[in-house]
Amino acid sequence: MRPGDVLVAPITTPAYTPFFAMASAVVTDVGGPLSHSSIVAREYGIPAVLGTGSATARIRSGDQVTVDGDRGRVLLPKAG
Repeated sequence: MRPGDVLVAPITTPAYTPFFAMASAVVTDVGGPLSHSSIVAREYGIPAVLGTGSATARIRSGDQVTVDGDRGRVLLPKAG
């Protein structure tokens, strides 16, 4: 994880908290408004989209994604 990366994980736990300080956004497969990811992302003021069900299967390391936390959308690069 590098500063500015999007943190993509199946779910987060308190052990992930140091990564939130470096992340530009958070995307998880599981989670909701009261999950760890949601609460910590709000504390850090970064967008989060949780409960995608398939983020870790669809987003590859190095992909440039756009995370719209207000609309709950993650925009993936077009397949080429």
